[in-house]
Amino acid sequence: MYSRDAWKYERGILVRQPPLRVSIFVDGANMYYAQKRLGWFIDFRKVLHYFGPAQGNIISEAYYYTGADSATLARDIRFHEYLMYSGYIVRTKNIKQVIDDTTGEIVEKANLDVELVIDMFNTLNLFDMCVLMSGDGDFERALELLRCKGKRVAVVAHPEMTARELRNVVGRNYFDLREMAPHIARTDRMPEYDEAMVTTREYVPEETS
Repeated sequence: MYSRDAWKYERGILVRQPPLRVSIFVDGANMYYAQKRLGWFIDFRKVLHYFGPAQGNIISEAYYYTGADSATLARDIRFHEYLMYSGYIVRTKNIKQVIDDTTGEIVEKANLDVELVIDMFNTLNLFDMCVLMSGDGDFERALELLRCKGKRVAVVAHPEMTARELRNVVGRNYFDLREMAPHIARTDRMPEYDEAMVTTREYVPEETS
């Protein structure tokens, strides 16, 4: 499902196939809220192992996208360093305060969807399979285009926070976070780090029916 058959017949000869090159793109805000529902935290180092060596694949690129708040800069830096030393490229954007047109309330936002999609297509030649850790339906068209270009696509998300469109795009290559705890759950805690204090953009639940 997410690895290439090691051997394949070509012109009557059994030939060993190269491993899949896998790139992982993490929507930090979506994963933050998913972890709150799960009740356990993701070890992003284990994510690389799960989709890489554990399946006979190679991790080509790994990106993590998150909002940045000057008020929690020191704490955020520690988490970002953990990600970088684990093998991720961390993309951040300053959180902005905007007025909600409907309610008139001030909300904080730092949407990095555009940056994520740009990285997907700028590194298109570096991967055979794209793993998106997000349930955001805004990524539907991007995944469709990747499939049109011959790439394999997979989504990792919480079912209650996954848009129907994404499930339709990836089909069987959907990974339910609730079933992945034995493989990617964190069994330790980073010193002085508390996920509950991480500042992220506001999450709007997607339609799942």
